[in-house]
Amino acid sequence: MVKSQPSFRLRQNASQNIPRSSKKDAAKKTVKNQQQSTKIERKVGDSTGSNLTFPSGDIAFKALLSARFCAAIWSHITDCDETFNYWEPTHFLVFKKGLQTWEYSPQFALRSYFYLLIHATPIWIYHKLLQPNPLLLFYFSRCLLGLICAFSEVYYYKAICKEFGVHIGRICLVFQIFSPGMFIASTAYLPSTFAMYNFTAACAAWWQQKYSLAIFFTALGSLLGWPFAALLGLPIAFDMLVQKKLYKDFILCSTVSALIILVPMIAVDSYIYGRLVVAPFNIVRYNVLGGAGPELYGTEPFSYYIINGFLNFNMIWPS
Repeated sequence: MVKSQPSFRLRQNASQNIPRSSKKDAAKKTVKNQQQSTKIERKVGDSTGSNLTFPSGDIAFKALLSARFCAAIWSHITDCDETFNYWEPTHFLVFKKGLQTWEYSPQFALRSYFYLLIHATPIWIYHKLLQPNPLLLFYFSRCLLGLICAFSEVYYYKAICKEFGVHIGRICLVFQIFSPGMFIASTAYLPSTFAMYNFTAACAAWWQQKYSLAIFFTALGSLLGWPFAALLGLPIAFDMLVQKKLYKDFILCSTVSALIILVPMIAVDSYIYGRLVVAPFNIVRYNVLGGAGPELYGTEPFSYYIINGFLNFNMIWPS
C-alpha cells in the first residue's frame, strides 16, 4: 500500500496558513544554525592547522643554504676528477693557462666544454669586474653551486610536503641538511652533482604533475651532466607512457628538451675540438659500448652501493 499524498492545492494552502512570525523565526533559526556550523568548521580547521608545525619554504631555504655554504667553505675536494677534469680546464678558460687531461683530447672528446663554459662564465665575469684573489674565485664558484643546490632542494621539499604530507617533508628536510653525502656532493664541481641538482628538481616537478619540467630537468641532467643518470628518469617515463598514456606529450617534450640542450652543446664542442663531437654519446660509447673504460680503472661489486648508501644516509638508508 502506498500512502496518498495531499494535493498541491492543499499543500499550498497549508503553507499560506502558517503565521508570518513563525516563518521569520524559522528563517532566523536556519541562519543561526548555519553560522554555528561555520564557526565549528573554522575552529576545527584552526585547531588542525595549529597542530601542524613545519618549516615554510623560506625557512627551509635558509637552513639548506646555510648547510650548503658550510660545505662550500669546509668541504675539501675528494675526487681527483674534480681537480684535473674540471678545475684545471676552467682555470684555462678563465686565465688562458692550465693542464689538460686525456678526456679533453680531440682523439677521445669525452668531456663537454659547454658544461665548463656554464660554470666558467660567472667566474670570468667576477674576475674581470673586481680582479679578486684567485682563491676568492674558487669559493665564489662553490657558493654558487651551493646556492643552486639549495634552490633545487627547497623545490624538492615543497613538493614532498604537498604530495606526501608535511610530516614526511619535515623528516626529509632534516636528513637533507645533516646528510654527509649531501654535504660532500652539494658543492662538488662534477657532472654527477649537476645531475643531482636536475634530478632533484625533476622529481619535484613530476610529483606536481608538471611533466614538461620533469622531462626537461631529466634531459638537462643526463645530456649536459652525467649521461648514465638518465636511468633515474625511467619512473617518469613509465608514469607518462604506461599509466597516463601521454605519448604525444612525452615525445614532444623529449624532442624539444633534447634540441634545446644538444644544439648549443654540439656547436660549442665541435668548434673547440675542431670536428663534430657529441660528448654524451662519446662517454657512453667509451664506458659501455665496447670501450676500455670499465677495465681501465676497475669496477665495484653491487654491495658497494649498499655500503655507500649507509655511509651517506646512515640508518635511514634501509627505509
